[in-house]
Amino acid sequence: MKSRISIIFMIAAGLVLGTVPSAWSQNQRIKLATTTSTEQSGLLAWMLPVFEKQSGYKVDVIAVGTGASLKIAENGDCDIVLVHARSLEDAFMAAGYGSERRDVMYNDFIVLGPENDPAGIRNAGSAIEAFSRIAGKKAVFVSRGDNSGTHVKEKEVWQAAKIIPAGSWYKEAGQGMAQVILMAGQMGSYTLADRATWLAVKKQSPDLAILFEKDPVLLNPYGIITVSPEKWPSVNVAGAKALMDFFTGPTGKGLIESYKIGGEQCFFLSI
Repeated sequence: MKSRISIIFMIAAGLVLGTVPSAWSQNQRIKLATTTSTEQSGLLAWMLPVFEKQSGYKVDVIAVGTGASLKIAENGDCDIVLVHARSLEDAFMAAGYGSERRDVMYNDFIVLGPENDPAGIRNAGSAIEAFSRIAGKKAVFVSRGDNSGTHVKEKEVWQAAKIIPAGSWYKEAGQGMAQVILMAGQMGSYTLADRATWLAVKKQSPDLAILFEKDPVLLNPYGIITVSPEKWPSVNVAGAKALMDFFTGPTGKGLIESYKIGGEQCFFLSI
């Protein structure tokens, strides 16, 4: 009884003095590993303050590509992931690293390029044809090259086109989406991008334009996955579940639907 009173006193004292014991503080922090598009588009800055105010949790964001996010989770270095490469997500779940996965939202990928469109992709009939024309002309293409969700989609399109991109025209940047868009603008080259990040940075790349879009193959769905405590007992199970419920609950859905850049909606709710 005496030790219990001491613990309560320590917590109370910590709250008063602003020095909450570290174990207590850790339980109030959630590590979210996520794709760069959710951060660079501004979506997380729009949503997370609402969650933190309502829940009392603090979210530490690790914004990297989808592949890197899932690797962080595999190593037990985060509690939850928000990513967009279903094939990688399914493999992650099958390997037992994920506890629960839910669909969250979607938008789409677009092919950006210089206004003069040297490969002539504006009137292509499909994403496969657009990529084939870029390769045929050996027009410069900047790839994420980082196993991100965007890079995974890009590789799927190249594979469907039966093309192995290589040579001086194909540049692998190993950078986040915003950086790749800016690089493509500076080089006058093509790239595949998610629409939300493009909306966030397009004023910085005035020489780029959307040259191909609206192919169903370019759909870009996002999923949220809690890390399995069976693999990593140290994960913040309660915090991860709270964040997942927020993203897929009424408040989170309302914020996703209402988030716009320049009057244009960036993400749409998964059915």
